[in-house]
Amino acid sequence: MINVTPKETLSEQRAAQDRNAILKIVDNIETVIVGKRDVVEIVVLAMIAEGHVLIEDVPGTGKTSLISALAKTVNCGFKRIQFTPDVMPSDVSGFSIYNQKTGEFEFRHGAAMSNIVLADEINRASAKTQSAMLEIMEEKQVTVDSNTYKMERPFMVLATQNPIDQLGTYKLPEAQIDRFMIKISIGYPAYEDEVRVVLGVEEAKKQISYIASKQDVIRLIEDAEKVTVSDLVAAYIVSLVSATRNHSEIKLGSSPRGSIALKRLARAYALFCGRNYVTPDDVKLMAPYVLGHRVTLTNAAKNEGKSGPDVIGDILRDITVPVGANDV
Repeated sequence: MINVTPKETLSEQRAAQDRNAILKIVDNIETVIVGKRDVVEIVVLAMIAEGHVLIEDVPGTGKTSLISALAKTVNCGFKRIQFTPDVMPSDVSGFSIYNQKTGEFEFRHGAAMSNIVLADEINRASAKTQSAMLEIMEEKQVTVDSNTYKMERPFMVLATQNPIDQLGTYKLPEAQIDRFMIKISIGYPAYEDEVRVVLGVEEAKKQISYIASKQDVIRLIEDAEKVTVSDLVAAYIVSLVSATRNHSEIKLGSSPRGSIALKRLARAYALFCGRNYVTPDDVKLMAPYVLGHRVTLTNAAKNEGKSGPDVIGDILRDITVPVGANDV
């Protein structure tokens, strides 16, 4: 049986304190991203789970505003990379330059070396540059001229791509999409929310200030790692992911990376709920976000208009929760 109970468990009191801290972060960001609380919540949870986010949406839906507001709220470093075909790998990772005064080579940090990185229109970068970006995401370090530079915690990449305008783009390979913990779409706001945006969003952007620190975020990350995942809940996670590999509507299922990502995000969600343990319901709620983009559907399923999250929903209904998994 799999055992992922942390060596140091989290107290109920600490979990309750963490819930309040997360709620304050979400509330602050929502002053800018109006009417999209579910989106704000899942992005904040991904940060606490130390995962990266792929946002696929049309221009003007608030992707940049969301990411900028997140960075300001937690007082973390923020950099934006506007990807185009001429952006080089060294622009992302950094490079060494010779200093004539000192007679030594100096390292110039690339755009990816920050706490929160917006990789805007990542599918417009060349395959080589995409690979450099995604390698940094996975390894959380940069190696230039045999020297390794580790990313400072927290480190989170939020990449965007436009699903409509495909001219001059380089599609992200399935193996690289797998590096993102979750894939989301913000979508257009409701009518009433758009009116509120028109009336006050620019002022809200000016007024947003930090209500947490870098150290607060690191504490939340470390506390999430202490949230207990029982053997039965771990087995349930693996059962769900395994089912994606033997489903009639799925051509290619999720890798074990999906199981690990689902466990981490479920832990963050449990913390958001003020609990120090994960329940099967936490797993069910997070599964479509984590697994939806990790499966390749058959042509028949696509022709029926189904999406990855749709099929994951079918799997969630088919797989029964192990007896005793809800017991604490």
